[in-house]
Order: sequence, then structure tokens, then C-alpha cells
Amino acid sequence: MSQSRKFGETLAKALGIKLEDPDTDNVTRGESVFSTHTTDSFIEQQPTSAEWIEEITPSGQDMVNYIKSLFPFLSWIGFYNLQWFLGDLVAGITIGAVVVPQGMAYAKLANLPVQFGLYSSFMGVLIYWFFATSKDITIGPVAVVSTVTGTVVSKAIKEYPEYADEPWVISSALALVSGCIVLFIGLIRCGWIVELIPLVSLAAFMTGSAINIAAGQVPTLMGISGFSTRDSTYLVIINTLKNLGKTDLNAAMGLTALAMLYLIRFSCAWAARKFPNHHKLFFFLSTLRAVFVILLYTMISWLVNMHRRSNPAFAILKDVPRGFQHAAVPKINTNIIRSFVSEFPATVIVLLIEHIAISKSFGRVNNYIINPSQEMVAIGVTNVLSPFLGGYPSTGSFSRTAIKSKAGVRTPFAGVITAVVVLLAIYALTAVFFYIPSASLAAVIIHAVGDLITSPNTLYKFWRISPIEVIIFFVGVFVTVFSTIENGIYATICISFAVFMFRVLKSRGRFLGRVQVHSVLGDHLIGNDNNVMRGYGTVDVDSAPSPPTRNVFLPIDHGDGSNPEVEVASPYPGIFIYRFSEGFNYPSASHTLDYLTSHIFANTRRNKTNTYARPGDRPWNDPGPKKAQQENDNLPTLKAIIFDFSSVNNVDVTSVQQLIDVRNQLDRYAAPDPVDFHFACINNRWTKRGLVSAGFGYPTPRPEHARWKSIFSVAEIGGSESAAAVAELEASEKENILRPTISKPDTDIINLDSPGPSKASSITQSTSKSKAPEFTRANETRKVVVHGLNRPLFHIDLTSALQSSIANVRAREEVEAAGGPNIGVDV
Repeated sequence: MSQSRKFGETLAKALGIKLEDPDTDNVTRGESVFSTHTTDSFIEQQPTSAEWIEEITPSGQDMVNYIKSLFPFLSWIGFYNLQWFLGDLVAGITIGAVVVPQGMAYAKLANLPVQFGLYSSFMGVLIYWFFATSKDITIGPVAVVSTVTGTVVSKAIKEYPEYADEPWVISSALALVSGCIVLFIGLIRCGWIVELIPLVSLAAFMTGSAINIAAGQVPTLMGISGFSTRDSTYLVIINTLKNLGKTDLNAAMGLTALAMLYLIRFSCAWAARKFPNHHKLFFFLSTLRAVFVILLYTMISWLVNMHRRSNPAFAILKDVPRGFQHAAVPKINTNIIRSFVSEFPATVIVLLIEHIAISKSFGRVNNYIINPSQEMVAIGVTNVLSPFLGGYPSTGSFSRTAIKSKAGVRTPFAGVITAVVVLLAIYALTAVFFYIPSASLAAVIIHAVGDLITSPNTLYKFWRISPIEVIIFFVGVFVTVFSTIENGIYATICISFAVFMFRVLKSRGRFLGRVQVHSVLGDHLIGNDNNVMRGYGTVDVDSAPSPPTRNVFLPIDHGDGSNPEVEVASPYPGIFIYRFSEGFNYPSASHTLDYLTSHIFANTRRNKTNTYARPGDRPWNDPGPKKAQQENDNLPTLKAIIFDFSSVNNVDVTSVQQLIDVRNQLDRYAAPDPVDFHFACINNRWTKRGLVSAGFGYPTPRPEHARWKSIFSVAEIGGSESAAAVAELEASEKENILRPTISKPDTDIINLDSPGPSKASSITQSTSKSKAPEFTRANETRKVVVHGLNRPLFHIDLTSALQSSIANVRAREEVEAAGGPNIGVDV
């Protein structure tokens, strides 16, 4: 015995812990395994805590791999070549031309001067390629994050007016703090957290945000002022309609720019279909439409306002500082953090879901896999470093990513080329920016967010798949329109989670019946010609003749949509097959097992109806049938339950305790006969360990009148003096049930003429070249058991479980017929 085991046993003894190890008992064999005369023995070992600790403890190589994973560019930079560079050059310049007008427009959404959009654009594309696992994604200012930032800035200025002249202090602090949080999530590799946000929440968020942003830009597009565009969307729309009479010359610069953007887009799309040989040319023309429009309207603005710079005819950007004039260490204090703490969760959520959703989508399209945790590292580092040059929160852009992908980008290095283009704009084009019309920038924003609105066809697909999620979608959009973007995000996530929890809590399994089916290949019925079936199903392809039929198990209520004309036969009188549908853990354990017991009670009868000598001895919740009502003697008695664990990955204390309670309940219901519990398709060793620890998986004798021992029960607090112990003693005295003494079965199992589980799939054939046992013929393949001999009630599939349970029932019936009633054999 090892020192650690000795120490553990000593400590357990000192703490009063009764150690239990079912593996130390003598091995018993149920009928679902072969005799040792025909197979090799296999004793299944339980997983240990040491194994679990070893699995979750990173090794030295794991640490090295972790460090390497932080810098994905190391895996491809050594193979960089001229062909890759040419593709990156075209895509980088294209994105640079797009991001400059978009960055300036989005800065206006963030209530910041336009140059801050350029600062954020520069840092986003420059830093991302070091940490990228996506070649297509482009980090920088985006409409939704800019809108959220603008809301934060507006609220902070109202609360702390001293920041009115330098709102970038608030936005830089927001970027730094949110970047640190996202970076931390990425470093600890918890990128899976975004999986908690469903696609319907993302769609509602994008649609509601697009409506919110577009409605907020219409006043700028039309030259209307006099009310806040940061109010709820419905108020902005109402105020815009009320003030349409105040429209001025800005509308000419805005509406015509918006019309031209859509005209160029649709014209290029039509021309690409008409002239497919030149589709690449039309793609680039369409991609650069925002640049063309901004340049055209900047030229018009220059011609109109060149002699009236101090009093322009319509709103223009005016002075844009050259270079990084606001590069500094971000300022953070308690007042600043307090000003945006309520919007902080929404900011982090928006940074994550938009970027991860975009990168995953384009990864699937372009056949590569992104690492969500590493993408969070990229977003985090970008937002941590960007504020030092004046940047505000940035994340992945849908429109620019789509353009970059279509432009033929080859590697993430294209971001460096884009950074050079943005840098040239910051230092060389600021004089041109003076004349850019604000209304034309608003048109660019409205045009950009229009693609974010979910189409009716997509909603129809949502409805076909899950109608409830369409309702969630509209709830999210309405909350966004009538409240805020942040509340819309929270609403859809919370409702989606509530629906998920309801489905889990109220999930219930299905009872299965047996159906014999034929396999049809084309117009050929397999098995009717006694030919050997080669390569189909689970039959040996070398020598086995095709079986004419095989057993499958379908829900008895046809809840899976199977043909209702198919007659699903009961597995065997008194034997039930129950398949869990949503796992078997603490949220759903009670509901699914309640359904199990209620179905069993409705379809079986008690083994003894005269258990209680007097009516007063009956419990209040089981007063018995009414005087005119007789118990249905045609119903079978309960004999065995087979649990299909194919959808169960793990169990917990609560679910196993519920299973023990059901076992006690059904044993009392079926007394004096025992109820066999079989388990099929268990996929996890820890699940087996949990079930074995509770007394499942192997034949377990128990003392007369005793209940199966609970793991934890409030009613059992107090030991032998507990309420549970007293109730059990009283029940035993009242019912006067004398259970037969059950001993462990001998190794000689009764051979039955009926098809027994010795032919079940708990046995597999091995073609190992190792020396075969003496009892194996020279030319035969060696047969070995799949599950351990010490786990005879764990089965590889439902067929072997059913065969074993039937064999047990018939064996018990034969013994009782030979030795008299009330003699049970629990094997």
C-alpha cells in the first residue's frame, strides 16, 4: 500500500469517513458478459482524483505551446512571399481608402473630433496582425461601439462638465479599462464565454443598433438641430419629423450623397452580373464608392466655401489637427470610472460579440479556424495601447472585413499596409478634411449600417428553425428602439438564457419501444438474398451474412416524428427503456425523473395489492382505489428500467441523489421483487464512477427493510435518530414486507434457451496478434469483453441492456417457479 493511500485512510478514519470501494468486492458476472471460458477477463478501473488533477495541470510543453499561441504570426511569417505580399498590398490599400472616411464618420458618433477616429483606425490595424488568428478581420472604429462610446461620453459630460472640452479623456479611459478586461479573459483562455450569447441576440443587437444609428444620423443628414440625437430612437424619429421644416442646404449634400452611394452599389452589382469577366473591376469600384463620394462632395464643398471658410454654406468638418496631437498617458480616476460604470458591461459585450461573430463567420467562409481566446487578446491589446495615441474603443468591422476578404487578402500583414495609408492621411490629408461636408459623412454612416439590418428572409429561416427566437429578436429590437442599445443587449441575452433554462428544467426523456427494421439500399432489400453485406452497418464485412432484420428503438409516442403507422412494441412486460433528452444534471433531474415515475405508475401495477392489512395503515398519498374501482390486473408489474445515457455527458451529486430516491420509491412500489437498473451508452468514466459510488452498475445485495443509502438528505440528518430512519422503520412495520435474502450470484449462470445477452454487443472481436488463450481455436479471432466484468449492469448499447434485463427477469421467474414464491435473484 502506498504512503499516500495509508495517509488517506488514516485521515478518513480520523474524520469519521467510511471509505467505500466497490472494486474491492468479488467480481460478479451478469448475463451481459461472456463466461471466462470464452473470453478474456477485463476489470474496469475507476478514474481517480490524481488522474483528474493530472489532466487539468499544464505540463511544461503546454506552457511552451501557450506562449507560442499568444503570437500566431510566428507560424506563418517565415513562409511570407511575394505573391502573398501582392495580395496583402491590394487589400491593405483598399481598406485604407475605406477606413479613413469611415473612421472620421464614426468618431462623430462617439461625440469626438474626427481625428480620433483616425487614431483608433491606425492603432487597430497596426497592432492586430501580431496577435491575429484571422486574415480577414479589420479592427478599428465601428458604428455600434462608437454609438455606445458617444452615449458614455455624453452622460459623463453631464455629470462632470469639466470634461466638456476634452471628451477624449472619457473615451480613452473607457478603451483602456475595457481592453484590460477583454485582455484578461483572452489570456486565461476563456473565449468560450461568447458562446453564451446566441445568434438571435447578435442579430437583434445589430438590427436595433442599425436603426438607432441611422435614426440618429438623419438630423445631421437633413441639417436639423435643436434636440438631442442621443435620446431613445423613437424620440429621435418623432423629433425629426416635427422639425422637418427646419431642413436646410445640408440636406442637398446629404441626400444626394446617400443616393449616389446606393446608385454606385447597385450599378456595380448589375454590371458584375452583366459582364462577369470584369467582376473584379466592378468589385473595387463598388468598394471604393465611399471614397469617391467623399472626394466628390469635398470638391463641391471646396468650390462653394473656398471664399467663406469662416461662414460655410453648410456644415463642414473644419480644422483637423495634423499628426498625433493628443498622444498622452490616459487619465483615469474614480470620477471617470464612475461615469461609465453602468455602461461598462455593454461596452465589453459589444466589443466581444461583434468581433468574434465576424471572425468566426469569415473563418468558415475562407476555410480556417479562429481562436476566440486569442482574438480577445488581440482586441484587448489594441484597446489597451490605442488610448496612448488618443484612440477610443475599437473592435472588428463587418463592412471592412467583407471588403478585405473580397479584395483577396492573403495574411494579417495587410493591416500594416492599411496602417501606412491611415498614417499618410493623418499627416498629409488633414488640409483636405477641412471641407468634408458633415451631411455627406452622415450619408456614409447610414449607408454603412444599412447592411446590419436583418433581412426578412433571414427572419423566416429563424422562424422555421425556432419560432420562439423570432419573438426574442423582435423584443430585442423594440427594446433598443424604445430604450437603449445596452438594454436591448441585456434583454435578448437574458430572455434567451431564460428560455434555455426553461427547456433544461422542464426537459423530460422519452420511453422507447422496440421495432424490427429492414435496411434498403437503392431498390435492394438487404438480407433477403443471404448475401454477405460488405461495408454497411456494424456487421463483420468479411464473413457475416446480411441479417434480414435488426432491432432499433423508437419513442413509443412517436415524438421524434417517426411514422405513426409503425407499431412500436413494448420491450418486455414490466421493462422500460428511458432515454434522457437534455442530459442528466441538477436543473433537470427532478422533472425528468418525475415524468419517469408517473409513466411507470400509470402503466404498471403493484406486485402485491394487499400490502396493507387495514385501510388506516395506508399512507395518505396512496389511499388505494375507490370502492367501485378495481386495479387493472392486466398491467404488468415493474421488473427493470434501462436508462439510455447516450445524451448524458456527466452527472452530479443532485442528479445521482434523485436517482437513488427514485430507486427507493420504485423498490417499495414493486416489493417484494427487486427492480433492476441497467445503463446503456455511458460515455464518460466519471459518470460511471458516480453511478458506481451510488450503488449502480453491479448487483448489490442490501439488508432486509433497508433503503438504498442516500448521498445527502436533510431528512437523514441525525443518523439512526433522524426523521428518515424513524419513518423507514414505521413503514417497514406497517407494510410487513419480508424481502428475500439476496446473495451474490455464483459464477455459474443459468443457461437459457432464449436468445440471451451472451450474444449482445458487450463482446467485441480483436485481431490482435498476441498469443491467444488455450481455449481459442487457432483460426478464430479472439473475443474480449467491452465493459468490465465488475460492471455487468453497464452495457454498450440498448440491445445488450435489453437482453440482459430480460435474461435476469426470466432467471428470477425460473428460480421462483422452482423454489416457491417470494424468492428473488438479483443478478
